[in-house]
Amino acid sequence: MTAVFTGVCVAAGLLFLAAGTAGLLRFPDAATRLHALTKADGLGLGLIVLGLLPQMPGVAAALKLLAIWGLVLLAGATIGPLLARHATEREP
Repeated sequence: MTAVFTGVCVAAGLLFLAAGTAGLLRFPDAATRLHALTKADGLGLGLIVLGLLPQMPGVAAALKLLAIWGLVLLAGATIGPLLARHATEREP
């Protein structure tokens, strides 16, 4: 049962990561590209972490996974708007 839960969550996470990549490639300007990428990647990684949590051997390993996910969310929320603002200022 745990393997099925892990498989479903990881597959759903990969689907969101693919959708974020498609948004990066298809949207017209930097702000919308980065928005799609950071939101979809945050959710995709969250689903992958959720799927991997039952497979972890202990609480310390699970907390490390959650810390990595939190750092990715923090980095996306910080760097995404900064990159979009910089790209918008450089457009003619």
